[in-house]
Amino acid sequence: METQPDIDALSFEDALRELEDVVRKLESGDVPLDQSIGLYERGDALRQHCQKRLDSAQARIEAIVADRDGNASGTRPFDESPAGA
Repeated sequence: METQPDIDALSFEDALRELEDVVRKLESGDVPLDQSIGLYERGDALRQHCQKRLDSAQARIEAIVADRDGNASGTRPFDESPAGA
């Protein structure tokens, strides 16, 4: 039986590739039921890991805020609406 890497140690790209592989195997229909259940559980954990990494990246993205003259005056969180919008 092959050893699977710890999900928390995977980069977003590696986790996404593994998730795509899990989906392909499940969609093929060639996997026994017990193995399908294990693959589904691994896939769900990979999906959660990818979502967590995406959420973390989005929280770190900041938009540049310009003053009336068009000069950069600071930053704001990516998902925060600009003042007066």
